[in-house]
Amino acid sequence: MSRIDETKEFIPVRIAVMTVSDTRSPEEDRSGDTLVARIEAAGHKLADRMIVKDERGEIADHLRAWSLDPEIDVILTTGGTGLTGRDVTVEAHRDVYEKEIEAFATVFTMVSMQKIGTSAVQSRATGGVANGTYLFALPGSTGACKDAWDEILQYQLDYRHAPCNFVEIFPRLDEHKRRK
Repeated sequence: MSRIDETKEFIPVRIAVMTVSDTRSPEEDRSGDTLVARIEAAGHKLADRMIVKDERGEIADHLRAWSLDPEIDVILTTGGTGLTGRDVTVEAHRDVYEKEIEAFATVFTMVSMQKIGTSAVQSRATGGVANGTYLFALPGSTGACKDAWDEILQYQLDYRHAPCNFVEIFPRLDEHKRRK
């Protein structure tokens, strides 16, 4: 079973947050605020934050730029993972991924199923890796962002989490980058 190994030192991760929305302003971005609060409460560093319109090319361009930034380890997006015509965040992520983390979507669906039942089938949450950076696309609801962080990401982004976590394989992901 998974656990936190208290004998290991915590390693802060540098995380950027992108809210994808045609309607949200910084004052109304509750899901982005929720993620930022959890990132900082966990001891991680907010590397950057922005709101981007539901435009596939624009989203992908920002994801690429952030994935190439040596000061960013993880990118979290919120919004645009649904089924409507304007929901293009998943496609933008997949335009950027070098490798997709299929199990992230599976585990997120399992968590969501416990919280919202069969409505979980309407989410297209996804995760992947590009340029040695982790990228995760989360739904736009505050509840979904809480669930993704509280049940999955807070553990996988904690170096002390056993039996394994994303942080411990950073060096193998980004051998081509120079980490500070």
